[in-house]
Amino acid sequence: MSKMIKIFDTTLRDGEQSPGCSMNLSEKIEVARQLENLGVDIIEAGFAIASPGDAAAIAAIANTIKDSTVCSLARTMEKDIDAAYNAIKDAADPRIHTFIATSPVHMQYKLRMSEDDVLQSVAHHVAYAKKYVSNIEFSAEDATRSNPDFLCRVLETAIQSGATTLNIPDTVGYMTPKEYASLITYIREHVSGVENVILSCHNHNDLGMAVATSLAAVEAGIGQIECTVNGIGERAGNASMEEIVMALKTRKDYFDADTRIDTKQIYRSSRMIETITGVGIAPTKPIVGANAFAHESGIHQHGVLNNEQTYEIMTPESVGIPQNAIVLGKHSGRHAFEARLKDLGYTLTTEKLDKAFEKFKILADKKKVIKDRDLEAIIGVVPVSGPVRYTLKNYVINSGNSINTTAVIKLTRGDEEFERVALSDGPVNASFAAINKIVGCDIELEDYSLRALTDGQDAQCEAVVKISFDGGKDVITGRGISTDIVEASIKAYINGINKYLND
Repeated sequence: MSKMIKIFDTTLRDGEQSPGCSMNLSEKIEVARQLENLGVDIIEAGFAIASPGDAAAIAAIANTIKDSTVCSLARTMEKDIDAAYNAIKDAADPRIHTFIATSPVHMQYKLRMSEDDVLQSVAHHVAYAKKYVSNIEFSAEDATRSNPDFLCRVLETAIQSGATTLNIPDTVGYMTPKEYASLITYIREHVSGVENVILSCHNHNDLGMAVATSLAAVEAGIGQIECTVNGIGERAGNASMEEIVMALKTRKDYFDADTRIDTKQIYRSSRMIETITGVGIAPTKPIVGANAFAHESGIHQHGVLNNEQTYEIMTPESVGIPQNAIVLGKHSGRHAFEARLKDLGYTLTTEKLDKAFEKFKILADKKKVIKDRDLEAIIGVVPVSGPVRYTLKNYVINSGNSINTTAVIKLTRGDEEFERVALSDGPVNASFAAINKIVGCDIELEDYSLRALTDGQDAQCEAVVKISFDGGKDVITGRGISTDIVEASIKAYINGINKYLND
């Protein structure tokens, strides 16, 4: 029987720490539900001590999720562990994940602690966490740049103090696969009691080897892999969940290992994270990229038409990408629309389906054929929850290369209408300035991007803005879709404002 590898997903914690990937409460709950549907064993919901908002989000997820372990990160500090427990205490299966750095550079320059100080902290704080819950994970931060013998002493101390999972993170993505596998083997041979705990890996992608080192760890005897959807995370990101899972499944003959992940939910999970964070997926991204199952070369096309296995080592259906296509247009009805969404892996409430179908009909009047990416774009802009504070009613732009641009924007809020005019150096800036006058907030545009979602002159455009309010540090992501780039930009800006006001 194949060895079952636990999947520890840290999209909501380490992934969200990636610049520009912050999520609001409703988005975090939506992601957590999808991770549960995906079959993730452990969901690291956040870092409770980081902020009251983080703690509230973890608590909400803990109260929502029933089929996955819910975990909160905590430094080896009593106040961190208290906050973590208070956030996850109502979970069906709660876990506290506590950590401290063990490498010389971290101990000297960050912690300013000696080896003995670190050992004492591990012993005390793992035992302190154990009084709250039985499921305790301990991580030796920057383990791969630590002295192996000292690392083994730290891990042994954690086991003696009650840890049930030991994580050996390659925090800065330093290791090669062979080196990492050797380190895991060394730990298994030199740590007393290691056979009674689960060994875990958490590898970063600074040198592009996070997935490879994680898979090497499986060969060396690891029992849990920590990863994120789409590989999002700090700096160059984390090991990519979808690549790890499909590598184990596709090469089961080699690894003799498997996971409990429902792989048909992978594509939907990937698109959800892309939509919520506004961080696009490269077309060449393995498993979920737009080109992952595309064939343009005539030789490849000929081979695939005769037998898909000539150039496909897995089927698109196995990761939730439907192979067949229903052509949708303005004459299509609600039944065909809903059926296609279900094929794509989306099940919407009646209210959300009504809103999505309304947007579909508006788009169908502008485009002859609605493609799958069009539908995903429509779903992406249907509000997850919370009231819509402001809605665009109409806009007028007067622009040219020899005049300053004028934007007249009219927004509605409930039964009220607001109209303002602003002058700037372009249609987008002028529109945003007029909206600022209506909302009455000091809004700073941190980032702005446009991309075509589909091909052709009637392609839908996606605008993504990242905005901050009143000099605050929190950056909100707004997203808008339209066949008109100015309208998409205005909708994205309003979407970000509504998110901020709802929070």
